[in-house]
Amino acid sequence: MTKTLGDLFGSFQREAFRLETLADYSRSGSVDAYRLFLDGQPTPVDYNADWLADVRAHTSAGRRMYRVHVLARPLTPYLRFELGWGYVTNATAGEEFYILDVTEQPSPLPPSIGDFWLFDSTTAAPMRYDGEGGFLGADVLSDDRCPEYVTYRDTALAHAVPFADWWAKHEA
Repeated sequence: MTKTLGDLFGSFQREAFRLETLADYSRSGSVDAYRLFLDGQPTPVDYNADWLADVRAHTSAGRRMYRVHVLARPLTPYLRFELGWGYVTNATAGEEFYILDVTEQPSPLPPSIGDFWLFDSTTAAPMRYDGEGGFLGADVLSDDRCPEYVTYRDTALAHAVPFADWWAKHEA
């Protein structure tokens, strides 16, 4: 039976890592919240409630959830939303965030590497997007492909800084 991204979120035991590489995910979810952000509205009280509940359940059980976002300044409007609303809010549930800022340095990752989830350092799921920030799906790879994605994760983390530190210097 082929596993799905949803299956992996329901079964990981230790950690779920995400590499984010896009400057715009505006058609992948939270579309209404993004419109509120663009209109200058405050963050809704129930913003991201379902994701926060999932993250809290995992982190309360001792499972780590963390991300590295590869980005360059100036931030797009979407990144200002994602970081200012999403990361700040999601961190309250225990999700960890890191920034690999490539504004003044080359990326240490190959240019062909896109977004992916990595579960328990054993299963990778590269993600597909259209050219306008719309999520098209994820491809769960066979476990023998995982070492490649572990290397990408480790490289990204080695060059990234904690989000809170980066945000304190660069908040838009």
